[in-house]
Amino acid sequence: MIIVFVFTLLEVTMTTRLPTIDSDILSINEGRGESALERRKSQRKRLPEWFKTSLPTGEAQSKFNKTRTNVHEHGLHTVCEEARCPNVHDCWARGTATFMIAGEVCTRGCRFCAVGTIKKPPILDPNEPKELADAIEHMMISHAVITVVNRDDLPDGGANHYRNCLLAVNERTPDVGLELLCSDLEGNIVALGELLENLPIRVFAHNVECVPRLDSVVRDPRASFEQSLTILKEAKKLRPDIRIKTSIMVGLGETDEEVVEAMKILREIGVDMITLGQYLQPSDKHLPIDRFPEPKQFADWDKQAREIGFKAVASGPLVRSSYRAGLLYEEAEGAEPVVTRESTGSAVSHLNSIGKL
Repeated sequence: MIIVFVFTLLEVTMTTRLPTIDSDILSINEGRGESALERRKSQRKRLPEWFKTSLPTGEAQSKFNKTRTNVHEHGLHTVCEEARCPNVHDCWARGTATFMIAGEVCTRGCRFCAVGTIKKPPILDPNEPKELADAIEHMMISHAVITVVNRDDLPDGGANHYRNCLLAVNERTPDVGLELLCSDLEGNIVALGELLENLPIRVFAHNVECVPRLDSVVRDPRASFEQSLTILKEAKKLRPDIRIKTSIMVGLGETDEEVVEAMKILREIGVDMITLGQYLQPSDKHLPIDRFPEPKQFADWDKQAREIGFKAVASGPLVRSSYRAGLLYEEAEGAEPVVTRESTGSAVSHLNSIGKL
C-alpha cells in the first residue's frame, strides 16, 4: 500500500496541499442549506471498535524508546511519526523505520492520498542522499523502507535520485537492510533497469493500491493497475534475487471477490509479498470510506493469500504497506509468519487465535 497518510521526513516544516475532490463539486449546494462539504462531514463513517492495537513491552519497549530518543535528539523526521502511523511502536521496537524522499509534494493527485500535489515541484535536493544516510545511521535501525513521491516532471521519474539515496545509505550503513517503495516511473522500463542494476536492496515494492475496477475512481489518471503490473513484473525479471512486494487498500468500493482476483493476478506475475489494509479518509475532501471489512474478513484474505502462494502476508485493518517490513522480509525468506510473532493485533490471521474471529 502506498502510504495514505504520508508527509516528508527530512524537512522540518511543510505546507500540505491536499489532492482533493474538485472544489466546484463541494460548493454546488452552498446557499441552499447544508453545503456539500458539510454533508460529507456528517456522512463520514466512525471507526469501528476493532481499530485498536497494543503497545510493545519489555525489550521491545526499550528498543522503541531508544529509537525515539535518537530521532528526537538528532532532529530527525520519519513518515512513521509525521503520518501518525498506528504501528510506529511496533515497527521501531523491531528495528524498522520508513523515510520519504524526493520532496514533500507529489506530481499526482490520487483521491485517497494526503500528500500535497503540484505540477512542477522544487528541484531535487542534492544533499538528500547524505541527509538520508545520516538519519538512518543515527536511528540505528536494521531495516529501512525508502518511499518516494511521484516525480513525473523528471525524464526518469526520479529513478537516478532514488538510486543515489539508496547507494549513500548502503555505503554508510551496509548492514541495514533496504526496501524501496517505488513509484511506477510512468511505466519507464529503461529508467527502472538503470535504478535496479546492482542496487543493494532486499525488497522492491510498488503498490497497486486498489483493485483494477477502481483505478479511475481512486488513482491519478496517469496511474493504473496494468502499469503497476508492468513495473512489478519487470522488476522481478530484472532482479530475481530480491523480493517483490505490493499492497492493496480495501474499503474503497471493491468486493471481497475482487480482492482475491487481484491477489491471484499479482502472484502470477511474481509478486512475493503482499499487505492488505483498511483505507482511512485523510480529510472530508478525500474519497469517503465505502466499508469497514471485519477482522475475520482480513483473516480470510490472509489465508487466501497464503493459499495463492505469497511468501509473506500481512492483512488487517491497521496494516500499512511498510508494516513490520523487516520481519515481513524475514518471513519471505522462510522465518516465522509476522502475524504470529508477538502480534499486536494490527494484522490478523487464522494462523493464530487473534485471527479466529
